Amino acid sequence: MKIETSIPAYLADDFSMYLENMESLTDPENPDFLTNYLKVLSAQLASSSSVFNGMVDQLAMAINRSVRIDSKNLAKLDLSQQPLWADIKPFVGVHADARATITQLMADSEDELKTAVLLIHFYNTYDATPLPAMAEVEVEVEVDDHDNLEKPYATYGYDE
Repeated sequence: MKIETSIPAYLADDFSMYLENMESLTDPENPDFLTNYLKVLSAQLASSSSVFNGMVDQLAMAINRSVRIDSKNLAKLDLSQQPLWADIKPFVGVHADARATITQLMADSEDELKTAVLLIHFYNTYDATPLPAMAEVEVEVEVDDHDNLEKPYATYGYDE
């Protein structure tokens, strides 16, 4: 079940890039494309924990398959202001294969790791269902055709 979620201002730009990347790589004709791409990013991250410095959206994609976020309980925190890593760490589980990489990120890039985890959390709870269309309202437009009454009009052969 998706929870109505509003993206905090401090995450808006990074979330927009993350959402765009995840959606553009989701291909119904090639469902493994995104999975394979995320595997490549994970491998790059495992080889060097600093490879995604300054690219939080790519870091989030790289750790996406390595972390499990308890979004149900994390959503209970007030995330309208940027939390500390210590606040969200209890809601993050790490796959055994990625523990060394995530530990290195905590030591070297804690703030980026925190932001990446929050991006994943908000993406997992984000409802991209379009809003229903607003009711159509008929608008009367007055057309002043007094000038055009005397001029002949093109019949395109129908009135002849």
